[in-house]
Amino acid sequence: MADEKQLEKVTVSSASQSFTDDDGQEITWTEEEEKALLRRVDFLIMPLLILGFFALQIDRGNIGNAMTDFFMQEVGITQFQFNIGQQLLSTGIVLLEIPSNIILYRVGPTLWIGSQILAWGAVATFQAFIKGKGLGPYLTTRLLLGLCEAGFIPAGLYTMTRWYKRSEISRRFSYYFLGNLFAGACSGLIAYGILHMRGIAGLSGWQWLFLLEGLFTIVVGLIFIAFFPQSPANPRSLIAGKSFRYFTERESAILQARVFKDDPSKLQPRQNVSWGEVKDTFTNWRILPHFLTTILGMASAHALGAYAPTLVIGFGYGRLQSNAMMTIGAWILLVLNLLWGWLADKYSKRGLMVFLGVLGLWVFQLGNRLLITSPNRDLRFGFLTMATAFMANWHAVNGAWLSLNARSAGERSITMAIFVMGANIAGIAGSQIFQAHDAPVYRTGWTIIVALCSASLFMSIVANAQYWLLNKFQKREGEDRYKY
Repeated sequence: MADEKQLEKVTVSSASQSFTDDDGQEITWTEEEEKALLRRVDFLIMPLLILGFFALQIDRGNIGNAMTDFFMQEVGITQFQFNIGQQLLSTGIVLLEIPSNIILYRVGPTLWIGSQILAWGAVATFQAFIKGKGLGPYLTTRLLLGLCEAGFIPAGLYTMTRWYKRSEISRRFSYYFLGNLFAGACSGLIAYGILHMRGIAGLSGWQWLFLLEGLFTIVVGLIFIAFFPQSPANPRSLIAGKSFRYFTERESAILQARVFKDDPSKLQPRQNVSWGEVKDTFTNWRILPHFLTTILGMASAHALGAYAPTLVIGFGYGRLQSNAMMTIGAWILLVLNLLWGWLADKYSKRGLMVFLGVLGLWVFQLGNRLLITSPNRDLRFGFLTMATAFMANWHAVNGAWLSLNARSAGERSITMAIFVMGANIAGIAGSQIFQAHDAPVYRTGWTIIVALCSASLFMSIVANAQYWLLNKFQKREGEDRYKY
């Protein structure tokens, strides 16, 4: 990634664009040529990143489906111990999030991301064999799963910033999160089928769930390593070596130049993140409102991710039916995620879209709290479905918003890691919201969720206000310095 040519001069006209590299070579391209290249980039890197995210969410979230198939009883753990395992998964991700992105910066996405997928796929598969083993193996596999998954999401986010311009990135971030959301929408339906395999080969349904979905992830990892390009400057896959390029040298130069022209901070002259960039990132107080919005808002998403099927059972629906029913909200979330990303890029209003998304989440979580004693199970299911639909549609836009305001490639890499760390810290908190002693109404749990969402809504307002004030007092050549 260090061999990308640095941009020295850019000239733009209505008909074409050009740049002169540090060797004095000038390249000119048309708008039509750039659009054609962009379509090829979309079809090359986005499906592989989305597929990886799909596998990640399947392996991370299928334990919620396993709970409806006597998972805790057959492993030999309590609900409190189950929650601890979920916290360990998030803790493992938080611990290695930043180190993982530093390694990514050095070795590139193909090898590092592909190896991660293979590693967590192996752990996810071996979860099938902890039946009757008790607390120790359960906690070990959840921690290992988190450690192996650490860095995948920010690695994907950072990798996209190397290929796309600022006006394109919110939409692509939303495309990327489609993998996560599509997994959420499909996982219940997949689980509904697989859990019916209980008894085949003497295995429980949840064992087949972990086994089949873990093996699928391993296949995804092999595909990723085989086909993902190493960088815009070196658009080759690892297995192709020097014999095949996805783009010609001229096309590669255009892909780099258009991104550097749009945002010179994406120049990556070194192969390592400097300590100065690490320090600048951790002392950048502007990140804090984004970070807190994520932690406070995503905590309820983690709680619903693990317990939504169980909550639906509590409403009076069937055990296996609940898995399929909860996919309704996930499908709505998938559509809203795309809509939020499209609107954010079209109108350049990332801050507003984050605020509106968190506002929707707050409204429906408040409804869930007010309806905890309602005898109308359909109304309760409707509000739970809509809370699921709004629980993360704003999350990808928040990440794109952060990325746009990073000041260098290294800072952007660390910022993306911190952003995803926030989501996983939310997982640590969210995993303990629903407690056995609070069941089945979960009065305390829903009260905590409303309080967290209220605080998240406030922090989204603070995030918008800080950039408005900074732009008001720090004008640069008549243009706003910060994007919101």
